[in-house]
Amino acid sequence: MGNREDLLAGARRCLEEKGWARTTIRDITAASGGVSMAAIGYHFGSREALLNAALIAAIDDWGTHIGRTLSAYGTDAATQDERYEAMWDRVIESFSTHRALWLASIEALVQAEHSTDLRRYLAGGQEQGRRGLAAILSGTEESQVDDTTARTLGAVQSALLVGLMTQCLTDPDHAPTGADVVAGLRSLARIVGPEQP
Repeated sequence: MGNREDLLAGARRCLEEKGWARTTIRDITAASGGVSMAAIGYHFGSREALLNAALIAAIDDWGTHIGRTLSAYGTDAATQDERYEAMWDRVIESFSTHRALWLASIEALVQAEHSTDLRRYLAGGQEQGRRGLAAILSGTEESQVDDTTARTLGAVQSALLVGLMTQCLTDPDHAPTGADVVAGLRSLARIVGPEQP
């Protein structure tokens, strides 16, 4: 790898091990195999720009991972509600098996407050994620998902995902299961009731 790639890999390791706020330029250069501090300025302009680039790479990996996790929806259970429960069980399991990736996504949300480019990138990713989730659940191609379905079904699934993620990362011993999610949605459906004509 060249210096730029070494710096990205080193910054990624630092983000996973130390987080954004505690990562220094020295940490990055040490984790990148001794690439000089000056190379950060040359290739990225600043520590913040390098960490943003590393976060985006981590988020891309996160998106790929969650896409693979969710793509098995419908393949391992008989009924629709069993498939939905199994999907959430796989997602919840991934919160512990891929903890660093999930934490990087939270770190990115915080840092996006200070970076227009990162915020724009995340907003685009959220839009794609809502549409992708809606496509998986409705059994259609993403290109066939209309804006209303993405904004409703997709957005609710995205909200569930983020909410479960924060619960599982902060208190894994008391995290909900897929069965808990399904039971909670059934209770919520009784509160909301059927759509009125």
